[in-house]
Amino acid sequence: MSDGPMLFDRLRADCGQDWTDYIDHAFVRGMGDGSLPRASFEHYLKQDYLFLIQFARAYALAVFKSPALAEMRANLQGLKAILDVEMDLHVRLCGEWGIAADELERLPEARATVAYTRFVLDAGQRGDLLDLAVTLSPCVIGYAEIGAKLAALPASGDSTYRVWIDEYSGAEYQELAESAKREIDRLGGLSLTEARYPRLLDLFRQATKLEADFWQMGLDLAD
Repeated sequence: MSDGPMLFDRLRADCGQDWTDYIDHAFVRGMGDGSLPRASFEHYLKQDYLFLIQFARAYALAVFKSPALAEMRANLQGLKAILDVEMDLHVRLCGEWGIAADELERLPEARATVAYTRFVLDAGQRGDLLDLAVTLSPCVIGYAEIGAKLAALPASGDSTYRVWIDEYSGAEYQELAESAKREIDRLGGLSLTEARYPRLLDLFRQATKLEADFWQMGLDLAD
């Protein structure tokens, strides 16, 4: 591969309108200006908790697929970020609305949740560490981009979504996302060829579309 943009940045650019549809979805805009219905956010948050359970399994798979200890440790950090930070945020917010953690775990998975998480796990099981990292990246890195974008907007006067925005715009999560970008670039340097790139772009695009579907589920209150 020749010198050029980081692999994630190339994937993001080549994803085009699908990426824009994800990061500028009506659900995202509603969080930014405070117009998102509370019921939509609650539905999203509950499903995202179930989503994170499966994503934790994807990071555990990444640990298993890692050929070196350094890679195992890096993916372990991603796993810990889900289990010890992101899921705690969901439990805390839902607890404020009277929804206990054990109740969250008993909720049924919505179709959008099943479609997205099983796609990621299947990509990881069939492919190598680069396939899995690319498939995870719209979520991991996209949330950092969305968080930073929303944090830069004027306060809406409705603080309902500020905790979520602060979490994903914060320095700790932003660094996690940057580390994920560097890791994708490193893995690409080891095994990426131009012949392989279309397959990676397809994985990235599908995951990005499934992210947009996940936002839409919140708006539709889908089961």
